[in-house]
Amino acid sequence: MTTLSKRKPDWRRWSVGITGVNARPDNPGPGLAVARCLRESAGFNGRLIGLGYEVLDPGLYNDSVFDASYLLPYPSEGSEGQMERLMEIHANERLDAIIPCLDAEMSTFAHNETRFAAEGIRMRVPQLEQLRARAKDNLGELCDKLGIHTPETRKISDASFFDHCREEGWSFPLVVKGIYYDAMVVASPDAAKAAFHHIAAQWGYPVLVQQFVGGYEINLTAVGDGKGGMLGPVMMRKRALTNKGKAWAGISIRDAELEAMGHTIVSGLKWQGPLEVEALRGDDGRLYLIEINPRFPAWVYLTKGVGCNLPQALLGLIADDCPTKLPQPEPGTLFIRYAEELITTLEQFQSMMIEGVRLAVGDKNTFGKATGRL
Repeated sequence: MTTLSKRKPDWRRWSVGITGVNARPDNPGPGLAVARCLRESAGFNGRLIGLGYEVLDPGLYNDSVFDASYLLPYPSEGSEGQMERLMEIHANERLDAIIPCLDAEMSTFAHNETRFAAEGIRMRVPQLEQLRARAKDNLGELCDKLGIHTPETRKISDASFFDHCREEGWSFPLVVKGIYYDAMVVASPDAAKAAFHHIAAQWGYPVLVQQFVGGYEINLTAVGDGKGGMLGPVMMRKRALTNKGKAWAGISIRDAELEAMGHTIVSGLKWQGPLEVEALRGDDGRLYLIEINPRFPAWVYLTKGVGCNLPQALLGLIADDCPTKLPQPEPGTLFIRYAEELITTLEQFQSMMIEGVRLAVGDKNTFGKATGRL
């Protein structure tokens, strides 16, 4: 067993595991953007390890960012299997820290945080009670407690709800949402039923139905210190969307009311680790909380672009080497997402498919050690 006090004290030299490297154009995970922030942060010369769930996750093969990549078992296969696999990877890579980047895996990492710490792997993730409080199906109760506006939301497990929802005061359009991901705006009972079955098949039950609020979306990302303090924030307004409603382009903004909402959430929950606050500026002028995501967003590279590199701040916070106040991001900085092709070899692809590992070209010593263990 390795104690934390004996590990490398300088986060700039750490080996950092990062999940969520499924960098698909229409719905990218945040992992590759988090890795780019760290790779480009001043003075960082550590190793970045990509951790993915699908052999075709593009980030697994991006050797300009990741020094090595590994496959993990899905969170649905249980925390013990994931823990065992991560300990195998830890034996090869000597991980100093992990940054989980997907909603569905967060409770598994939170559950095992003490065990990771005993092995010398640092994390800063929300606690289980914080995850439950911000869950989509508990959001209304949390907003009532914190004094924040949110659209009315209900859990449903039967699509027949849409046949009689008008009698209960619900009017179309409505938003049909998965418990973890996905949301569709629907204008009729038939469209709502189709969305319900699509989302239930992909993300399971319950499905959520939310009253539609007209307006425009603004988002905030920050890091909670676990004591009620907030590092950041960086805020942006979406300027172009994918067909899944994800930001294809956005622009940094400064919104005092959104920032106050972020402080209320982080302070009220004593939030620990990264988060994204998704809010809607309604046509009625009110600010509505739509979701709280317990990790960095896919657009987190904008934080580096505006001089407030939040993944870097997270590692500094974990290492107790972070300034208490970060630079104030300037509004008016634009990001535009684009797709590009990654080139890899059949050998690398087969290694990932058969052994669940890809190591950077020329890393022959580590490759031999890794393939010998897996």
